[in-house]
Amino acid sequence: MIVFELAIALLLFAALMSLWANRIGVPYPAMLALGGAILALIPQTPQVQLDPELALALFVAPVLLDAAYDASPRDLRHNLGPILNLAFFSVVLTTVAVAVVARWIIPQMPWAAAIALGAIVSPPDAAAATAVLRRLNTPHRLLVILEGESLFNDATALLIFRVAALAAVTGAFSVGTALVTLLLTGIGGVFAGIVLSRVVLWTLLRVDDIQISVLLQFLSTFAVWIISARLGLSPIITMVTYAMCLARLAPRRIDGRHRISSYAVWEVAVFVLNALAFLLIGLQLRGILQRIKPWELRTYVLFAAAICATVLLVRILWWMPYNAWGRWLVRRGAPRTRDLTMMPTVGSGLVISWAGMRGIVTIAAALALPAAANGTPFPFRDLILLSAFGVVVGTLVVQGVTLGPLMRRVRLSPDTSVEREIGLARAETAKAALAVLADAPHSGAAEVLRREYQARLSLGRIEATESQGGARESALTQLQRSAVAAQRAALDDLRRRELIGDDAFHALEAEIDVLDLTADGRIRPDAIGSTGD
Repeated sequence: MIVFELAIALLLFAALMSLWANRIGVPYPAMLALGGAILALIPQTPQVQLDPELALALFVAPVLLDAAYDASPRDLRHNLGPILNLAFFSVVLTTVAVAVVARWIIPQMPWAAAIALGAIVSPPDAAAATAVLRRLNTPHRLLVILEGESLFNDATALLIFRVAALAAVTGAFSVGTALVTLLLTGIGGVFAGIVLSRVVLWTLLRVDDIQISVLLQFLSTFAVWIISARLGLSPIITMVTYAMCLARLAPRRIDGRHRISSYAVWEVAVFVLNALAFLLIGLQLRGILQRIKPWELRTYVLFAAAICATVLLVRILWWMPYNAWGRWLVRRGAPRTRDLTMMPTVGSGLVISWAGMRGIVTIAAALALPAAANGTPFPFRDLILLSAFGVVVGTLVVQGVTLGPLMRRVRLSPDTSVEREIGLARAETAKAALAVLADAPHSGAAEVLRREYQARLSLGRIEATESQGGARESALTQLQRSAVAAQRAALDDLRRRELIGDDAFHALEAEIDVLDLTADGRIRPDAIGSTGD
């Protein structure tokens, strides 16, 4: 009973912190991190220990699938250079720099433990950054770079973490063996992801019940992770490949009822897992604070602050020269590809440099650090956990609060590429529908549908967002929303006068909800196809 009560209390606490975050305009992960710190300081707070393998599977697998499913292979391919620069080279450089600083401050720390710490704190999480930037009409290419980095840096960091953690507890390490292992697990993960995506989709297509279908989606997510881990492959690479293949195969085979229900459930699930990860590490930190001797506290705090500063500085010192090199190429007359929607500027470089907030992957990797192996305690585990949490809190609070003002200060040029593509898609899909209706027998129903799609064809383009508060509503949007509101009021009046029962009420309510969902101005371009970032 105590575990159930604790889970309910943690989720309620997380909900309140997130509501507060929305009210004051900061990313909700920042408030969750602060909430975890508060729990760590409360006396008599219960301590919770998670199995290391469970931590990664429980917290990383669904969040990674959610991000990878929404990723656009086309946009990732067009921005492959900067994404690889951040997702691989920046992660490796940050890992090495953190390890060097850690060893410089505490020479007794083994290199394997120091590298494990570097791998834990090296991968930024785009969720907090994009939560701020999406409200500010940020250029699409900048968001693609940050989200693409977050998608692939997890694989780089966690592969390094896996090798370093194993070396720390066994004392055995071979560079050649490690490279071969990383290569084989990565390639094997790609093939496993492709095969498993087809197996899972084949299974889902044979289930019509929405509740069972959504449940199978969750179970298959964890199953893919577990199968990959049991086969000795990279679960991260397997999950990314699996999700991106599923995103290409599923849309034409799964109907809207299943998709809408699935997106709604996943959005809640991802939030719950984020909340639990941040708060559970706070519960673990309570035990660490109790074990730290008073004379050690100052060293621990200074160590964590130094690691946080290293993480921030390395990203800036690595990305800004890369940005300057890109601007130099532009000045030298480098050809601009037709797909590049935003050329590099000093402002965009500053925003990307300052958007390296750490989040769920760092928390999950810290929780996955083994307490001991074969009776040997993991060296400096408490210090690594405290430092990882310090980096998460420091980056989320400092960068999360200041990223919005920085974005407004640099005044990047607006980007309406997504809005143009939405307009094109609306027009082409309306033409396809009209082509089918042209061959249909003439009737009142066919004529109604023809008029509807002709209106959609002529008014399909939504207006680009111009202000921080959101999009200006078009005339079509205003009419749609007014019509939906009038239908809701009429339906409620019918039930109140007992002219219809609740069965009829809920049936019509569902139809009006669909109309409400399709009100053009209510669907943000950044939310199209989202599973709930």
